[in-house]
Amino acid sequence: MGHSMSGVGVLDKAVVILAACVDGASLAELVDRTKLPRATAHRLAQALEIHRMLVRDTQGRWRPGPRLGELANAAPDVLLTAAEPLLAALRDATGESAQLYLRRADERICVAAAERASGLRDTVPVGSVLPMTAGSAAQILLAWEPPEAVMPLLPRSKFTGRTLAEVRRRGWAQSVAEREAGVASVSAPIRDRTGRVIASVSISGPIERLGRRPGERHAMAVVRAGQRLSGL
Repeated sequence: MGHSMSGVGVLDKAVVILAACVDGASLAELVDRTKLPRATAHRLAQALEIHRMLVRDTQGRWRPGPRLGELANAAPDVLLTAAEPLLAALRDATGESAQLYLRRADERICVAAAERASGLRDTVPVGSVLPMTAGSAAQILLAWEPPEAVMPLLPRSKFTGRTLAEVRRRGWAQSVAEREAGVASVSAPIRDRTGRVIASVSISGPIERLGRRPGERHAMAVVRAGQRLSGL
C-alpha cells in the first residue's frame, strides 16, 4: 500500500482510504488503489463520511471532508510557535524589529513579529500584506525559486536577477529604502527538511540606525535565526 503501518489494523486501513481519496475516488477506485476487500473499503469510507472526514461530490465520489481541515487548523503551527521566542531574541540582539514572512502568490505576509518597545521603529503588524517586488524578505523568498516563478516579477521589481544571484551566493539579503523611504532591512532564509526555502526571517528599522550596508552589521545574527528555524 506504500504507507507506514502502525499495527492498528482499522486505523491503518482508514488512513490508506483517506490517502486514496485525495483526488476523488469511487468505490471501484478505492478497492483498486487500496487493495482492500470491497466490503471493507465501503464500510470504512462510509464511517469516515459520518465523521465528516470524507464527503461525496456531485458524481458520488469520496473526497477529503471538512473535518480534516478543522483538525489541521486547530493544530499549533510548529514554525510560528518556534519563531516567537527567536524573533524576540533577534530583536534584543540587534535592537531592531524582527519579522517572519511567508509568500502567497505575488505577495508576502508578515505572520509573526517582535517589535522594539520604544524609539524609532519600523512597525510591520502581523497580517500585513507586502509586495514580492521590493524588500530584502522578497529577495529571499524569490532567490531560490525556479526562473519561471521569478521572471514575471522582475520587470516590476526594485531588484534585479543579479541581486538574487548575489543573495543565493552569500545566503542573506539586504535592502535600503527599497520598499519604503527611510527604511533598511536584512533577511535570511528559513528552509524545510528538504532544504526548500519556505519563509524569510528579517529585521528592519530606520536607515539612520541600520546604515547603508545593514548586512555588514546584522547578517550573521539574522542568518543564525533562520538556521535555527529551519528543518522543523
